[in-house]
Amino acid sequence: MANIKSAKKRILTSAKRAERNKAVRSEVKTSAKKVRAAIEAGDKAAASAALSDYQGVLGRATAKGIYKKNTNARKISRMSAAVDRME
Repeated sequence: MANIKSAKKRILTSAKRAERNKAVRSEVKTSAKKVRAAIEAGDKAAASAALSDYQGVLGRATAKGIYKKNTNARKISRMSAAVDRME
């Protein structure tokens, strides 16, 4: 355990930040599952709507620094390609 006051504060703030980051990552994963579920169901309209939502959620996570820009671009690119491959 830390003895210095600033170190004690850092433990608290990093725990808060880790919890917040975990919640945002969870939201991104849930949004991705919705897109994949729509793809599996074969519903292109629902998949497109879910993809749009996914892009927004992922963009906000990237803006908060939880994901890097290239990770964001890669995830969106792959998901968009999956939706585009639908018939």
